[in-house]
Amino acid sequence: MALKNPSYYIDGVLGRDRRILAKTITLLESARTDHQELAREVLDSLLPHTGRAIRLGITGVPGAGKSTFIESFGRYVIEQDKTLAVLAIDPSSRRSGGSVLADKTRMEQLSMNPAAFIRPSPAGITLGGVARKTRESMLVCEAAGFDVVIVETVGVGQSETSVAGMVDFFLVLMISGAGDEIQGIKKGLMELADAVAINKADGGNIQAAERARREYLSALHLLKPASAVWSPPVLTCSALTMQDIDTVWETVIDHRQRLSETDEFQEKRRSQAVDWMWTMVEEGLREQFHAHAGVRELLPEVIARVSRGELAPGAAARELLDSCRK
Repeated sequence: MALKNPSYYIDGVLGRDRRILAKTITLLESARTDHQELAREVLDSLLPHTGRAIRLGITGVPGAGKSTFIESFGRYVIEQDKTLAVLAIDPSSRRSGGSVLADKTRMEQLSMNPAAFIRPSPAGITLGGVARKTRESMLVCEAAGFDVVIVETVGVGQSETSVAGMVDFFLVLMISGAGDEIQGIKKGLMELADAVAINKADGGNIQAAERARREYLSALHLLKPASAVWSPPVLTCSALTMQDIDTVWETVIDHRQRLSETDEFQEKRRSQAVDWMWTMVEEGLREQFHAHAGVRELLPEVIARVSRGELAPGAAARELLDSCRK
């Protein structure tokens, strides 16, 4: 059967077949054991065809207009004769596991552009709102020949390090007058940013956006830059009017060029690959833990004892881990 044949997915992705590309990402996201084995084989074959795209992560405070920004930014990128893939991570319900998956309606014009590919994925329970297989999906999009891959995340916070740890450039969108200037720094978000963009700098909000830009710039001067050759700039833009969207793109290109002139860019990619390996090791250990017969037998009783206050969480963890060794 074609759907069980790795060549079906490999040839389809390399042939830039949108339908098969979507099916390949669905395969990566599947929790079925047979699908996971097939996905690993497909990904291993596609890996030599990856690494050339610009990997861009975008996050922002609620109301910052991430989807509107990505649509405007994406349209501009395509005008520069680039192709674009957007991996939009939608919030999942912790209760049902369902997600809204509405990004194609929120990016209506971009979704109809043949040079763009938009893939909404449920965030699941992964910290930072990053779908469990986002890294693999990003590589598949690269193998399909997309020049730019954007990962749009859900919300902001310390857990956004998971996004910053898989992209070349991490853009933080802010808005003026939201009371988030200092709070964003407290959360550590600003330390991750390769650039900050104050969106909605249009109409009567231009002066407020400029004030916010100066405040962020002053705050960033207090932080030690992560790169020896790059200091994160603070920009203003308007996704609604397209004002200074070109400046944001030029900043992304400038960052890539400066890091590439030293070994920083490749070192960043190498470090991210090693981090990804350890993430996969941790996920594999977690899966083996839950699949262990001794753990499955003991877990309900341990949970009940912890809930009743009869067993300390630390002791419970040791008891469960000891059961794995038997």
